[in-house]
Amino acid sequence: MKPHLIFVYNAGSDVFSLVTDFAHKILSPSTYDCNLCALTYGHFGMKSDWKAYLEQLGTVNEFLHKDELSRKYGLTDLKLPAVLLDTGNSVQTLLSAEEINGCRSLPELQTLLTQTLSRRPEISG
Repeated sequence: MKPHLIFVYNAGSDVFSLVTDFAHKILSPSTYDCNLCALTYGHFGMKSDWKAYLEQLGTVNEFLHKDELSRKYGLTDLKLPAVLLDTGNSVQTLLSAEEINGCRSLPELQTLLTQTLSRRPEISG
C-alpha cells in the first residue's frame, strides 16, 4: 500500500454534527473547535485554493471525521484536528493539533505541511 495522508477533522460525521458545525462556523467562527475545517472549508465546501494545493502535492489523501478515525483506525485518544500518515504498517502524526491550531491562515497551513512533507520524501507522489 502506498503511504497516504489522513486529514482528521475535530468534528463528527453524523447529520446533527454537520448541521451544528455549519451553523457554528457562521455564527461564532472564533470559538469553532476545528481549525483544519475553518482554514480549508468555506460555508459550502472545500476551498478552491486548498483543493488545488492538495492536487499539486501528488499525494493520496483521505479525509475523516473523529468518529470515522475511531472506527477505521481504532484511534480514540488523539488530540484533533491532525494530519496523519498511514504507511500501511503504522499510522503516525505528521501535523499535531497544536501545529494546526497555531496556523492563522490557509497559506500558513500549506507552508507547514509542505515543510513537513519535504522531510518525508517517501510520501510524495
